[in-house]
Amino acid sequence: MNIPIVFEDDWLLVVNKPAGLLTVPTPKNESRTLTSILNQDAQSKGAKYQLYPCHRLDRQTSGLLIYAKSRGVETKMAEAFRNKLINKRYIAFAHGKLGKPQGVINSAIEGKSALTKYKVLQEKSNYSVVEISPATGRTNQIRIHFKHIQHPLVGEDKFAFRKDFALRAKRVCLHAEYLEFKHPQTAKTVAVQSPLPEDMQKFLQEH
Repeated sequence: MNIPIVFEDDWLLVVNKPAGLLTVPTPKNESRTLTSILNQDAQSKGAKYQLYPCHRLDRQTSGLLIYAKSRGVETKMAEAFRNKLINKRYIAFAHGKLGKPQGVINSAIEGKSALTKYKVLQEKSNYSVVEISPATGRTNQIRIHFKHIQHPLVGEDKFAFRKDFALRAKRVCLHAEYLEFKHPQTAKTVAVQSPLPEDMQKFLQEH
């Protein structure tokens, strides 16, 4: 499977994850995940390292994902995520019109504080194109927060009922489009961007 590489050096690999692929196995212990595919590819090329994901993206979410080439680098990156030192930006399609051009959703998830900032980029007839910057990294945070404000993401089927909305999509319309962070080894700023995937571009054109 062709997984686009966006950035690579001796310590890190940043890839563009396609929608529909798990980052790591769930308790069901799936054998085919993004991590297993990348590690098999690295082994086939004779690489001396193993790749460790520094964060996660939902199965249905596409976009940028950082891998470390050692446990030590993974630990440093995990610490940077915990300390909110990674600048993350997503593009999503949300049902309806949000009422205000930008805002902050501050609502706990499973008892833990969670903060999401958003900005409306475009209003379509029955959905909005939104730029989202999560300040925290709770599981499914963006999807849960947009359900909280009664504007679930287009294609949502876990935190909203698809039948409640006329607008349908084959997957949750959420894409991790931008990452910026201080490199754990070189201390240089790394900024990477991923264009909107083909399926979301097509959805934009057709709706």
